[in-house]
Amino acid sequence: MVEIISKRDGPRREDVQVKRLIEQNRSTIVRLADQISGGGYSASRQPRQQPKAEGLIIHVGGSAATASEASPSIRVTMNGRVISKDQNTGRQLHHIGDVRNRNGDQIFVLATKQNGFFSPVDETIAEALVELDGSRLTATYTEEQLAADIGAKLGID
Repeated sequence: MVEIISKRDGPRREDVQVKRLIEQNRSTIVRLADQISGGGYSASRQPRQQPKAEGLIIHVGGSAATASEASPSIRVTMNGRVISKDQNTGRQLHHIGDVRNRNGDQIFVLATKQNGFFSPVDETIAEALVELDGSRLTATYTEEQLAADIGAKLGID
């Protein structure tokens, strides 16, 4: 023998009883909720008043900040990247090269295709800095002096 159980139309009898119980005791439930939340429950149920604009309000969203003239400087970062950055915004303008450790020596490597960089510097920058490619940093020739030499060759103060 097979017994077929099908879904009835409408809510279950237990659900109807629980909903009726909640509706009959709604005032008590609200009073307890307000007592527990310090009146926050009833306050959250009140419709909020929408702010009203006073006068002329113009909002322009999504526009970039006004672009001022870039003030570039050369910097050697802590991880050995030699970059030019804008002093006004702090954004990187160009990646010029890296200071790499080769056989215990710190050597400046210009960002060119010949040196294995995927994004090489422009030809004009490469021509100006070709003399510094492979420069060895020592106690007498520091990262700051390298940055100053690169800045001088590129015309950056």
